[in-house]
Amino acid sequence: RYAIMRSFRQVRGAAVRWQLIRDNPATDAGPNRQPAREEASFFESLAEVDRLAVELGSTFGPIVIFGVETGLRPSEWMALERRHVDRRSQVVHVRNSVVDRRRREYGKTARSRRSVPLTARALAAIDSFPARLDTPLLFPAPKGGFIDLDNWRRRHWRPALEAAGLSSDLTPYAMRHTYASYALDAGVTIFELARLMGTSVKVIDDTYGHL
Repeated sequence: RYAIMRSFRQVRGAAVRWQLIRDNPATDAGPNRQPAREEASFFESLAEVDRLAVELGSTFGPIVIFGVETGLRPSEWMALERRHVDRRSQVVHVRNSVVDRRRREYGKTARSRRSVPLTARALAAIDSFPARLDTPLLFPAPKGGFIDLDNWRRRHWRPALEAAGLSSDLTPYAMRHTYASYALDAGVTIFELARLMGTSVKVIDDTYGHL
């Protein structure tokens, strides 16, 4: 409701400025209070991450380790190709995302377009994922295309959580949340973290400030 009302106010506010209407009743209705953010779920330890990776097997297990070590959004690691991994500099270049099974390129000035350092665990995860000749993707679906996140969550992620004895509240985004929580615990500033995660300082503060 909050987001819908905010957009509605913006549209009618523009209409007032353009003199299409005289006033904005959406604003006159009173404050549009933003609801509190839900608590971000994350893995309590790397041991939990490794347990889930074991349950996901060699086909998808490395994704969990890579996701926790880089903090990429699911839509970003799904779009990665082997050419995006720079082993000499030990970084991965984030240039694209996958939306509705289609690749979308980030603009040159987009905040999401960035280079993220690769830890030893992230590199080991990449090395444990066999390269395929039929696709350039770093983490492809079994048939070589993009992973369908909804199907992957239902068919692989949730059964693996249950088998590993982990909370069902953990979503694929928990990999990104875990990266943020560990980085803050290690003393990384919210300014540095926002740059690494391809988001704003406000989002980092709102989502992880309590940590």
